[in-house]
Amino acid sequence: MKRLSSIFINVLLTGTLLIPAIGNAAPAKTTVKEPTPATSVTVAEPKESQVSLNQATAEQLADVMDGIGLKKAQNIISYREKHGPFATIDQLKEVPGIGAATVERNLSRLKL
Repeated sequence: MKRLSSIFINVLLTGTLLIPAIGNAAPAKTTVKEPTPATSVTVAEPKESQVSLNQATAEQLADVMDGIGLKKAQNIISYREKHGPFATIDQLKEVPGIGAATVERNLSRLKL
């Protein structure tokens, strides 16, 4: 046991493992490689959690809303410009190309 602890201490201090000789052979020397540091991971900025139907740009709507691309987002802006501000989020269903499922899926992402 004493021999095992001295081998362990040697590895910790020098990074080298000396294996004792068997018979007339010279001791084998093995170098322990240091672990490579983990590469850093860049975390993207979190998307804004909510967007205002009455103030957002088409790009902001498309970025935050699920299932809404730039074209549908532009339809939302056009509807808003023609009919005035949205009174309720549910009114979004009146925009051509926006259905009830899309509105339901995005309720938590929208505010007035």
